Amino acid sequence: MSKPILVIKFGTASITLPSGEPDVRIISEIARQVSAIHSQYRIIIVSSGAVGAGKAYIQDYKGTMTQRKAAASVGNPLLVGLYATYFAPNKIYIAQSLCERQHFANRAKFLQLKETFEELWENNIIPIVNENDVVSDRELKFSDNDELATLLAVGFGAESLMFCTSVGGLLDERGNILRNVSNVNEVFKFVRTDKSFLGLGGMASKLTFAKLAARMAIKVVIFGMKEQDELLEALKGNAGTVISAGKSTLSARNRWLGSGGLVSGSLQIDEGASKALLRRKSLLAVGVVEVTGDFESGEIIEIYSPSEEMIAVARARETSAAIRANMKTVNFEVAHANDIVLL
Repeated sequence: MSKPILVIKFGTASITLPSGEPDVRIISEIARQVSAIHSQYRIIIVSSGAVGAGKAYIQDYKGTMTQRKAAASVGNPLLVGLYATYFAPNKIYIAQSLCERQHFANRAKFLQLKETFEELWENNIIPIVNENDVVSDRELKFSDNDELATLLAVGFGAESLMFCTSVGGLLDERGNILRNVSNVNEVFKFVRTDKSFLGLGGMASKLTFAKLAARMAIKVVIFGMKEQDELLEALKGNAGTVISAGKSTLSARNRWLGSGGLVSGSLQIDEGASKALLRRKSLLAVGVVEVTGDFESGEIIEIYSPSEEMIAVARARETSAAIRANMKTVNFEVAHANDIVLL
């Protein structure tokens, strides 16, 4: 049996100094601890920090979009070089993978990405993943690397997804780390809305994507790197916050579809349509209350209940224009049951 997949995401604040430069001590610890479990997992590391690593080389840096792209193009090889340096003593080699949302929106491209990673793992190489900031369009960017890590974990069928943060876990109202969470919805009340200075993500982002991953039968761990062997202890459930995996019997194709890929629009449906979806029926236009966005046939859309909760994603059978024009038409199919993934 092949080894389980483990995706570990390191946020900007967790691996950089206050100046934004990579914290060499933390990166060396990442390499040491990941090396200790390398033989047990097929590992993907998603690492932020490229902009911080490269911004010192951009004159009069003010953080404009163009400057961030330039800083990332300088910082990515510097960051990967550091990982390579500290993994090398353990005879573990790393590869750089710069991803864009199109790699997840198109299943053929996604499968090519997966095949490449499989080849890397066969050769005991760990891919270090980041968004391709240099060419990513503003509208096609991942919301942050939490989303990128989650798309990889869900699409690849990972056993565990780990988010490294500067605070070491999800904190309750007294500032203590919640060790175990079974229902993500119940802990959103503890989330602070502020973000770290250098990072794009926050705890709300992590919980949002943790909810998706847990629904796809992936254990999620939120941890830090400040204590001795914290990554290793968190993986064993002895540190950080562990969000229990739910149950899922989805096929590989539907896991990919359920990850969202590149969502082009959304539908809000009525109560009758919601119940029909739960009975694994197709979605008909008469059950659609509102169409948001412009999308083509075959593109991925989100489906919302009357209470505005996202309950499914689907591959649209019709264009948004056709759906709007046929919302009162009987038996006009919007999405086939085989192309709908309940969340």
